[in-house]
Amino acid sequence: MTDKPSLTLKHQMKASPARIFKAWTDPSKLVHWFGPSETEDGSVVAETDLRVGGAYHIRFKTSDGQQHDASGTYQEIVPDQKLVFTWTWLAAPDQQTLVTITLRGEEGGTMLTLTHALLADEAALASHKTGWNGAIDRLERFVTRGRK
Repeated sequence: MTDKPSLTLKHQMKASPARIFKAWTDPSKLVHWFGPSETEDGSVVAETDLRVGGAYHIRFKTSDGQQHDASGTYQEIVPDQKLVFTWTWLAAPDQQTLVTITLRGEEGGTMLTLTHALLADEAALASHKTGWNGAIDRLERFVTRGRK
C-alpha cells in the first residue's frame, strides 16, 4: 500500500474565523498557544512570512525537556478561511507532510478543520493526533480569552 496516513480533526470554537486565522499566522499570537498540551509556557518561538511560498518556523519545548522544531512553506492562503502549509520536523527533514486548516464561520463561532496528510506511518499519525488535539485545546483557550 502506497497511501500514507492522514489525520483530520474538527473542532467548534467560540471565536470568529478572523481571530483564529490571526492566531495561526501572527507570530506574536502563535507564541501564546502553539504546541501540544505539555508545551512549557514561554518556550514557543515563531517566525512567519505569510505569503504563498513564504516560510514559517516554530520551535517549542515540552515539559520532558525535549526541544521540538518544525518549519515549512505556505502553499495556499485564503484569509480567515484556509491555510495550507508543508510541515517538516528538523529531526526528520526527509519526511515532509502537509497541513490544511479550514475555518468556517457558524452561528456562535467557527468550525476549525485540521487535516495533516502524508504522515509516515500509523505511529506518526497517533503522535500527531495527540499533539494537534493538545494544540487545538490551547488555541481555543487563547482565542476565547479576550486577547486581541
